[in-house]
Amino acid sequence: MQPVHFIFEKSNYMLLAASVVIVALGFVLMSGTTDIYSSTKIVVAPLVVLAGFGLGFYAILKKPTTKA
Repeated sequence: MQPVHFIFEKSNYMLLAASVVIVALGFVLMSGTTDIYSSTKIVVAPLVVLAGFGLGFYAILKKPTTKA
C-alpha cells in the first residue's frame, strides 16, 4: 500500500483555516449594533474580510518547501 500524498502541506491547511477565521471575524464585525455608519462596519470590517481572502489565496498558491 502506497502512502497518501496530500495536495497541500500542513502549513497551507493552517493558513487556510486562519483565513476562514479572519473572514468570519470580519463578518461578525460587520454585524452588530444598529449604528450602520460606524467606522468599524464601513472601514475596518471590509478590510479584515479582504485580508482573510488574501490570506486564503496565499495559502492556496504557496508552494511546498523542498527538502534538500
